[in-house]
Amino acid sequence: MKTSFVASILPRFAIILLALNFAGSASAQTHPQHATNTGLVLRAPITLVLAPGEPQPVREAANDLASDMQKVFGTKPTIAGQPAASGTAIEIGAAGHLPEAMRPADVSAPESFSIAVKDHTVVLAGADMRGTIYAIYQFSQDYLGVDPLYYWTDHEPARRASIPLPAGLAKAFPPPVFRYRGFFINDEDLLTGWAPGEKKDHTGISLAAWNKVYETILRLKGNMIVPGTWIFPDNPPIKLAGERGLIVTQHHAIPLGLNVARWPRDVPYNYSEHPEILQRAWKNAVAEYDPNQEILWDVGLRGLSDVSYASMDPSVRNNDKALGELISKAIRDQMSIVRAVHPDAKFVTDLWQEGARLAQAGYLTIPPDVMTVWADDGSGFLQDKGQVKSGEGMYNHIAMLNGRANQLSEMVPVSRTDEELRRYIRAGATSYMLVNTSDIRPVTMSARAIMDLAWQGKLMGVDDVDAQPDQAADKFYRAWATEQFGARAASAIADMYRDYFAAPATYGDPAHEYGDQLYHDESRLMMLTQMIDSPLYAIPSQSPKWEVPRLVGEGFGRPNFGGKDWLKTTAAREVQKCNEAQPRWDAVWKKAQAAEALVAPERKQFYQGAVLTMIAINRESNRMMGKIAQSILDLQNGNTEQARADAAQAMDAVRQAHQAETAAEYGKWKNWYRGDWLTGVPLTEQIIASYQHYLQDPLASTLPSPILWNGWQGYYHIMHYEGDRSADVH
Repeated sequence: MKTSFVASILPRFAIILLALNFAGSASAQTHPQHATNTGLVLRAPITLVLAPGEPQPVREAANDLASDMQKVFGTKPTIAGQPAASGTAIEIGAAGHLPEAMRPADVSAPESFSIAVKDHTVVLAGADMRGTIYAIYQFSQDYLGVDPLYYWTDHEPARRASIPLPAGLAKAFPPPVFRYRGFFINDEDLLTGWAPGEKKDHTGISLAAWNKVYETILRLKGNMIVPGTWIFPDNPPIKLAGERGLIVTQHHAIPLGLNVARWPRDVPYNYSEHPEILQRAWKNAVAEYDPNQEILWDVGLRGLSDVSYASMDPSVRNNDKALGELISKAIRDQMSIVRAVHPDAKFVTDLWQEGARLAQAGYLTIPPDVMTVWADDGSGFLQDKGQVKSGEGMYNHIAMLNGRANQLSEMVPVSRTDEELRRYIRAGATSYMLVNTSDIRPVTMSARAIMDLAWQGKLMGVDDVDAQPDQAADKFYRAWATEQFGARAASAIADMYRDYFAAPATYGDPAHEYGDQLYHDESRLMMLTQMIDSPLYAIPSQSPKWEVPRLVGEGFGRPNFGGKDWLKTTAAREVQKCNEAQPRWDAVWKKAQAAEALVAPERKQFYQGAVLTMIAINRESNRMMGKIAQSILDLQNGNTEQARADAAQAMDAVRQAHQAETAAEYGKWKNWYRGDWLTGVPLTEQIIASYQHYLQDPLASTLPSPILWNGWQGYYHIMHYEGDRSADVH
């Protein structure tokens, strides 16, 4: 078995740490070029030397490196085209752009890179533009101690006067395991509420926040981005992504970038009867992109606002063969449209929801030059049923909006992510890995895990790529806890994480965890059904010009949705499920509180936001839903007083969850949860208050509106910046 990268650097890293205690100012006076018998000592003044012809994205990464060094040394390096007369030089560039004496011999594969010391000069070289960017950020991570997720983890590097580099330093980093790797910023309610853009920028999230998202992807060795959910091809974040060196791609619901959530109300959306309308709209969307933008084109056919196309076209409804044939035709037509403008275009199709079913049944015809991508089900279980083949890829979630998953906290166990990605690696299905991160900050640990797997095929802290998933996850939890909270706390926190992922109630086969959305969506629905019964209505996912549809009795993804029969069955189930889970959540909370005393003082705030708040949201939401369900059963059994008592406990629980959110809004994160529109902890609190009034006197109370706030209303805020703009279909 080959020695892993982590194992290979440990001896040299130990030398670096020991040398820190002995590298003083005397050595700088003795060796004016900052060279020692053991290598090079990095200290100010430093010049970052950019090779001629390096593009803007490399220059942006070099600016980030300069900022990193300013944090470490207190002085910002100069960025120049040639070394200064004194001080240390760091040569940066694609291998072919560097002076011949500086060029690495073992960097040629796409996105590979090296870090070396040659002639008392640090050389950061890449095979290409992104390889060079990765060399910059890997040097910052390995030698300056900069967390690639520093912006979201509030993790600043330690101040140092000097950093010794080992003699003969020459590290070559092979190309990434997955060819395409990146984030889908989806259901972006928290980011929108916290850092809203200005209408003049035509962006829902500020460009400054987007810039940090892009920097994070690159620091994690990603190369692509889906910059938002319902966006238009000319939105400024797309241009900014190109300026940072990222490939722009689309998601399954907006093939070719056509924003179907803004489909004009009175225009038919039917590819069987009016193919010319959709073809014209696809052509217009392709034309709206900057012609110089690097794009990976997503092809396929979904209905408006991410529903099955079959729900909108009677000719293919309940006919998978006809539906598969129509989607296959749409893919061919879309490819022709793109290639008329971009002859060398590359394509991907995401088998989300019915796509997986159609592919497994053989009803989809996917051209060989389109990458086939299997999606998970929102809980990390990929839906290929063992059919994945070499050359294919994956679309995975560590957060999402589906009424059951997680928006505010980690939910998918790292062991599951590790098992599924390594399964794809063994199959050679490494063409593509898109991870849905929603708002990033609540899922930083999962983001680090999945991006490390996509880059190097293993988790941080794991040397044995053949380790069992549970063992690999345990090692990762310890490595993450050591990095984020300090060595003293690592063991206790790793133990807590293991219990955290095992704490939720579950449903289905295989077992799916209750996510923070499930607690709140189902609790609100139970209360509204009790108070109002039917009809209930849902906020639509279309533009604000579209009407509110009636929902109860139409399924909404659950059998026998709505009504008193549904309510009685659901309440009984959730009492049992939540009561069984509550002792597990209480035990996790106790462990987390005990571990807090071991956390490094400067990491206490992040511990609050990433651990205590996360656990409190789930623990208190579980308690809240159990008490709401019990209150409803009490009421149905004629025990109104006990129903009121249980409702009071539910109110206490949801307020505790709300207070936990507030505790995580320190510093730059002020108002972070202002955009909690999709899970909706504050909204649940409001509905409980209405329910308590109802329990006091159903005839005297003011009932809430018969609206089921199922998450889509958040898109009124998220898409507000778009005004009345519709997709161009003319």
